[in-house]
Amino acid sequence: MKNPKNSFSVRHPFLFGFSLLLMAVALLWGAAAFFHGKVDFMTGGKIGVVNVQGTITNSLSTVKFLRDLRRDDSVKGVLLRVNSPGGTIAPSQELYHAVKRVAEVKPIVASFGTVAASGGYYAAAPATQIIASSGSITGSIGVKAEYANFHQLLDKLGVKPIIITSGKMKAAGSPFAELTPEQREYLTNLIMDMHDQFVSDVASARKLDLAQVEKIADGRAITGRKAKELGLVDRIGGFEDSVTVLKALCGLEGDVNVIEGPEEEKPLIKQILGYLGIIPEGSATGDGLIFSY
Repeated sequence: MKNPKNSFSVRHPFLFGFSLLLMAVALLWGAAAFFHGKVDFMTGGKIGVVNVQGTITNSLSTVKFLRDLRRDDSVKGVLLRVNSPGGTIAPSQELYHAVKRVAEVKPIVASFGTVAASGGYYAAAPATQIIASSGSITGSIGVKAEYANFHQLLDKLGVKPIIITSGKMKAAGSPFAELTPEQREYLTNLIMDMHDQFVSDVASARKLDLAQVEKIADGRAITGRKAKELGLVDRIGGFEDSVTVLKALCGLEGDVNVIEGPEEEKPLIKQILGYLGIIPEGSATGDGLIFSY
């Protein structure tokens, strides 16, 4: 009979304890992965849930997550949950193209929360189907530019800024100088180019006549109910309705495993500044001019 005193646990208590700890961590990881949809033992497929929350200023993590879901054959469809008033232009366009790529290979259903307007709507436009609550605020198709101008205040203080540029348009939108008529025309043309891209992409994604979208693309926000009448959304419903529609499109029944993301951590100081409204919602040029959807 083996002497208990000669057992591995007695002779090497530290290694034995460490081995038990590793086993416990492995079991916990496995359980967590199972319940969060990382392991797919229960069904023949999973769905992804992608959250687009708050002002859109950086789309990289969301675009990467959409790409991973698109490439994962075990993910049969994607739910895009949008609760965003819009944001900067290029990131909204990046999300648009990422959603469009998913829709080309598997169903993706957009579900609108309280607000999915401007850039938030832009991002969702190519989805297989768009579902909004009747009271969701959406639409707001348009572009704006804004900046603070201090030249009159500086005049009163006797301060005269010196601006040296390589071209007459480089200082357009500077907070230290009045816009010239030529600069105003230049910025208006820039805004209208961005606006035309927005309108064209929505018309293409929603299979609507361009003139039909142009009629409502004056920046107006509308309810989900009105958006359905205009063809900007497909159905009226909430989150659970969206899940039901997605599962039907994927041919899934019963409970399904879910992969939700992207996981995104903001520095505490950025969260505080964003809450106070100190971080602007738009994208700024080097001259302080802000463009946004």
